[in-house]
Amino acid sequence: MSGFGSATGGGTEVSVDLLVIGAGPAGLYGAYYAGFRGLSVAVADALPEVGGQITALYPEKLVYDVAGFPAVRGQDLVDRLAEQAGRWDPTYLLGHGVTHLDDTAAGIVATTDAGARITAGAVLVCGGIGNFIPRELPVGSDYLGRGLRYFVPRLDELAGQDVVVVGGGDSALDWALSLEEIASSVTLVHRRARFRAHERTVEQVHASSVRVLTPYEIEKISGDGALSEVVVAGSGGDRIGLPAQSVVAALGFIADLGPMEQWGLELRRRRILVDRTMRTNRERVFAAGDIADHDGKVSLISIGFGEAALAVNHIAALLDPARSLTPGHSSDM
Repeated sequence: MSGFGSATGGGTEVSVDLLVIGAGPAGLYGAYYAGFRGLSVAVADALPEVGGQITALYPEKLVYDVAGFPAVRGQDLVDRLAEQAGRWDPTYLLGHGVTHLDDTAAGIVATTDAGARITAGAVLVCGGIGNFIPRELPVGSDYLGRGLRYFVPRLDELAGQDVVVVGGGDSALDWALSLEEIASSVTLVHRRARFRAHERTVEQVHASSVRVLTPYEIEKISGDGALSEVVVAGSGGDRIGLPAQSVVAALGFIADLGPMEQWGLELRRRRILVDRTMRTNRERVFAAGDIADHDGKVSLISIGFGEAALAVNHIAALLDPARSLTPGHSSDM
């Protein structure tokens, strides 16, 4: 199955050579490379979208330190990685946080909080900085998926809409500026008078057509079926009704190792300690990307790609000793 979220419901059973935990850049590249080495792959992530921190925090920002791209928009990089991995038809379990890893005679059985059970010969943990959970807007949670959102992976989904962006950090202001040209209107709401974002970004917002309401908070979200109106309340008690078809709640994220701390993995500086093959202290569990730690570690996207490939090559040989550790050249395919 090749679509995102292709295995979704409770009771889902999946059997693969390799389970990749984390659908960020390192995880997506690991999924591609595992397919290149002839392994069947499943990718699980607690978030509802692929892309990890990039999709959550800076999908519209340019990334400058990825080989082969003088500059690439964050979401474009994620889309390219997903397209590359899609060549090998990985099974995606999005919205599935892995809670348990149990050793069995067949390898490892992973259980998710959405009720899926994945049997894999090995596991590659590419969980970034752990579980990445958005801070929830205190009101209007029942409109999630009906106008309320925490991610904007593709701006054109909000084209022509009245959009309310909530938050005072870089992500909130970046999204407000990015939406200015394509949305019918953009209103930025922050509960404090001062923003946490970079000063230059704050200046750009104030110089734009974005309506800025501070200090205000969302008091009510309403609509018949889909979201249609937002009421904001000021610190002085005044209220303003705003037409809105979308609310983007950019209130930050909670990064937590969560269940990973219970998997019996050796940790250092809240990261998973690995050896030179990217293997953890558990024989069939490897780690790559920001979540992995080793002497001389440098946290870069490009290094995460290399770590994922290194791990996959050793996993391929572990699962089938007849496989060469040396992969050969992709141009010879």
